[in-house]
Amino acid sequence: MKIKTYLSSSLSRQVVFLMAGFICFFVMGTIALFAIQQHMNHAYFDQRKEILAKRYIADEIYDRFQTAFFNMRGYLLLNQPKLKVNALNQRDIIIDKTKKLEVLKSTVRDNTAYRDIQEFTFYYFDETLPPVIKTFESGDDITYKNIANNGATARINGFQKKTKAYKLSLDKQLDEKAVNLSKTQAYLQVGLITFIALLFILLMRMIRIIIRNIGRPLSDFAFAANEIAAGREAEITITNKRKDELGALAAAFKKMIVSVQDKEQDLIAQNQELFAQQDELQAQQAELEGALDFLTENEKKLTRRNELINGISSSLDKEEVLYTIVENMCRLIDADRGMICLLQEDAYSSFGISDYGVSQFRKNLECGLNQRLIASKKGFTVKREQMSQEKAFHENQNYSYDLYLPVLSASDEVGAIMVYSRYGGPFSEKEILEYETLARQIAISLEKIKLYEQSEDNRIMNQRILNTVQEGIQLIDREGTIVQVNQKLCEIFGGSLTIKDIIGLNREAWTKLMAGQIVEPAFKESLDQAIHTAAVSSSMDTSFVYTCKGNRVIKVYCEVLKNGKEVFGTVLVHRDITKEHAVDAMKSEFVSTVSHELRTPLASVLGFTELMMNKQLKPERQSKYLQTIYNEAKRLTALINDFLDVQRMESGKQMYEKKHLDILPVIQKIIGLQEISTVQHAINLEAHDESYVILGDRSKIEQVFMNLISNAIKYSPNGGNIDIKVYSSGSSICVEIKDFGLGIPEEAIPELFQKFYRVDNSDRRRIGGTGLGLSIVDEIIKAHGGAIAVSSEYGAGSTFTLSFPRVQMNFQGKSTVEQNGKLNYQVAVIEDDMSLADLIRHELLESGFSVNSYKNGGAALKSMAANPPDAVVLDIMLDDDEIDGWGIMGKMKDDDNLKYIPIFVSTALDEPERGFSLGAEDFLVKPYKPSQLSATIKHTLSGNEIRGQILVPQEK
Repeated sequence: MKIKTYLSSSLSRQVVFLMAGFICFFVMGTIALFAIQQHMNHAYFDQRKEILAKRYIADEIYDRFQTAFFNMRGYLLLNQPKLKVNALNQRDIIIDKTKKLEVLKSTVRDNTAYRDIQEFTFYYFDETLPPVIKTFESGDDITYKNIANNGATARINGFQKKTKAYKLSLDKQLDEKAVNLSKTQAYLQVGLITFIALLFILLMRMIRIIIRNIGRPLSDFAFAANEIAAGREAEITITNKRKDELGALAAAFKKMIVSVQDKEQDLIAQNQELFAQQDELQAQQAELEGALDFLTENEKKLTRRNELINGISSSLDKEEVLYTIVENMCRLIDADRGMICLLQEDAYSSFGISDYGVSQFRKNLECGLNQRLIASKKGFTVKREQMSQEKAFHENQNYSYDLYLPVLSASDEVGAIMVYSRYGGPFSEKEILEYETLARQIAISLEKIKLYEQSEDNRIMNQRILNTVQEGIQLIDREGTIVQVNQKLCEIFGGSLTIKDIIGLNREAWTKLMAGQIVEPAFKESLDQAIHTAAVSSSMDTSFVYTCKGNRVIKVYCEVLKNGKEVFGTVLVHRDITKEHAVDAMKSEFVSTVSHELRTPLASVLGFTELMMNKQLKPERQSKYLQTIYNEAKRLTALINDFLDVQRMESGKQMYEKKHLDILPVIQKIIGLQEISTVQHAINLEAHDESYVILGDRSKIEQVFMNLISNAIKYSPNGGNIDIKVYSSGSSICVEIKDFGLGIPEEAIPELFQKFYRVDNSDRRRIGGTGLGLSIVDEIIKAHGGAIAVSSEYGAGSTFTLSFPRVQMNFQGKSTVEQNGKLNYQVAVIEDDMSLADLIRHELLESGFSVNSYKNGGAALKSMAANPPDAVVLDIMLDDDEIDGWGIMGKMKDDDNLKYIPIFVSTALDEPERGFSLGAEDFLVKPYKPSQLSATIKHTLSGNEIRGQILVPQEK
């Protein structure tokens, strides 16, 4: 404002301001055009640099692949190992370039090229080259040529075409960027021409302003001065608002004219004063009459308004309130018919409108005049000619006036639309303003109803949330009256009770109701004590346990609710801990059982060991005692392994080494082992097919059948048949194990596969067991994608049915390797325990291996670097402070001469996943059978030499 005043007070300042504005506009426009051109050039160079970088990487990758292709073909033709090494070395370079391309990719074509390069790198270097090299080095020319003819060459050619196409697309992008730069520069030139035109227009505008504000006023002022000098009347057009020199000059001339005309005006004024007094009396009379009419009209309006307000404030029923609004508004504004419709909800009401008219209005709610009302948020009226159905018996041309009123919400949005029609009489602007005020009152009423509905919805939602909680929730106020509960509490204390039945009960009523469902007589005392403790201190235990009818165990927690420091209620949480209570009982029983199961074999081991140490025994008796000690040690090992299996399964760390496995030999092996330990039972095996192949872990599958068959024998104390049937059922292999022993009570079957569970029966208590076997079996079967089911008749025996997903094996070709019974393998044993090292060495020597033993990891690495063995048996915990087993594995995998040697870990650490991640061939946890180690090494080394036999898995 100060700047405007400063400029308007001087003509020279106005001219200077216009020139300065013109210069600023010219400078700013020039700078803007220059900045745009600079930004455009920088953007083009940056994009061109990025595309060239991707083009360079694509060329590098293409050249590296070409190098790999030529070197590999040269190797296959010339058999030069350097060409193979050079070809394989291209893989790391290509992967590095691919990572750089991943950083630069920005388009869909870049992403596609990146994925193609990744997939082809994996296909060529990881899937195609290893078998080609392997077959070529073994002398099998037909196989590696078949690999090339079966799609490898076509895929290489396809990849080359894709890479060339990608490079061409990058070249095309460069051309497009250059063309786009040319187009943008052309647009910039058009902008420059436009800017010059704007400058010319601005200059013309400045000249026009100067002529209008300075030249024309001076001309008019000169004309007025001449007229006044000639004695004629003249009007000075220059206003008093001007503060510059022309304004001051105009003010002086006006004062002069006024002084001349004052005397003439004094004579006229006296006559006019008389007429004015008469007019004043008439005006006062008219004013009094208008005031009377105004008061009368206001009284009518207030009466109608009170009726409207009372109608909309006396109910929370939306439909009733909407009808009250329409009816009272029609009377208040003298409308013949009307309607209100909410925009955000399916709610409306009408007065004097047919159902068809209501439907038509709602279908076009956001169209036509309604859209105008929503956009403007202001009421308006529309005059229209009456339709034939509105004229009744009238024949003349009549008009109707439609009034559109918005109902604005608290957020100033249109929440509802009101439309009223009046026949023959228009709505004035004053009336529209008044009716908009009434619409605000209506909006408040609708907001109140909306808040009520929202609070009711929230209450219902909160109740539904509480009903989903699996604990019974009970909120009581300070006097003990129930304020809120959930459905779970009703279920705990009688299914016939509903939430409405319980809410509002006083403390005496609901405690009496609950006490009737509870076994403990001291329930009320415990409840009072818990509530009192919660009110006194929040750190003290406020829970107690009670038993309901039906042997359900419930634990109650109390928590005080406060608003600041004021206590306004208490929350009681009733949690059903029946299952936890039962599990605790089973765990206690399990500890007692395990104590017996551990002490019994330990007593045998200690007793026979003491006899052998203190007495000279015959060789056959020593052998018998040693066999007994061995059997009891195996029993202890199996028991400990059960504990470890359960722990691994609970933590999700159980490892499975799944291979294609025929379960028929496994079952036959277990039957052979079990037949040795019993003479009372006859184990019968029925199988119709020669092979039942699954994908499984041999040791775990053996554990399953060992548990089930030994259970069938144990729980048939009087002997009898054990029938085992193996058969195919669709895509599954099923095994039925049936005994004719004690059987299982029907009520115990659902709990049979729970950990620690044992049937509560004296006959079974004498048999013994930990209650872990069947739970381990269930976990192993599920891990193999199978299922286990049990059927039993108490006293007549049980049948366990196992099912596994079946895998078919098609054998193509025959083995060309003949076993001559001789093993010419060198095995390195790295073990710091010399006793165990001697045991392993002895076992391997007897199995036909050559063995070198090492106690120190560093010495072992030096010796293996000079003379690589065929296999390594490695302990993890070594006395060597410099390197342990994990470090030895890492160094072997980093050495090209040692990285392919199979490593068999022999350790007491139960970390198989770490061992396999570092490249272990197998992971044996002490204690284990030495024969198991030698068999595993023999199987692995023999399997590595087999050629010509391909196993193709086909799942049904």
